[in-house]
Amino acid sequence: MAVNPGASPTQGGGGAPMLQSFDLFPTRVWQGQLAALQPHFAQWIAWVLALRAEQPTPAGRTNRGGWNSQDMAVLERPNLAPLRHAVTLACTQALEEMGLGKPRFTLQSWINLHEHGGFNFLHMHEGSMLSGTFYLKVPAGSGSLVFRDPRAGVLHSAVKGPVPNGHCDIELAPSEGLLVLFPAWMEHYVEPHEGHEPRICIAFNANSPAGV
Repeated sequence: MAVNPGASPTQGGGGAPMLQSFDLFPTRVWQGQLAALQPHFAQWIAWVLALRAEQPTPAGRTNRGGWNSQDMAVLERPNLAPLRHAVTLACTQALEEMGLGKPRFTLQSWINLHEHGGFNFLHMHEGSMLSGTFYLKVPAGSGSLVFRDPRAGVLHSAVKGPVPNGHCDIELAPSEGLLVLFPAWMEHYVEPHEGHEPRICIAFNANSPAGV
């Protein structure tokens, strides 16, 4: 896209200039439903709850008011092979759209579980190529995933809301079977979980292989 700030605007009716608009800093996220994996959900949920019972101490990180796995390679577990395959294909497609050709990457993955009142505070996944999450169990009252507007200066804009040059964080309402991918550098957080059944997701990063 060519932007020519020195070009003279064309005059419209009543002397108003005919303006051409340019969206200069697009930030792309991806989402899709993995409906074909639904027959596995009950088994996977039972496995997550059993794993938590075996290893009850949460890893911490940005998760508060719930549990997350110490294991940072849960997608390597044989029982999650169908999900790993879907995540790998999705990351490959997204990274190709980002201009990386035939991308090579490794997956880092872990479980996030929120009890009533649980949340994740504002953070990013520094150093990764791409981040994402798969929603396995989403009971009523599940907190939204919120993306912070990545344009630092727009926070001070007098214009608010989802309009050109306005400041507006974006909320994504989770649903069971939803897969979401987003740039690893995008700040995000999870709103408090208001339900009384656990909210469970499997989060992941696509990382550059060592030495690449």
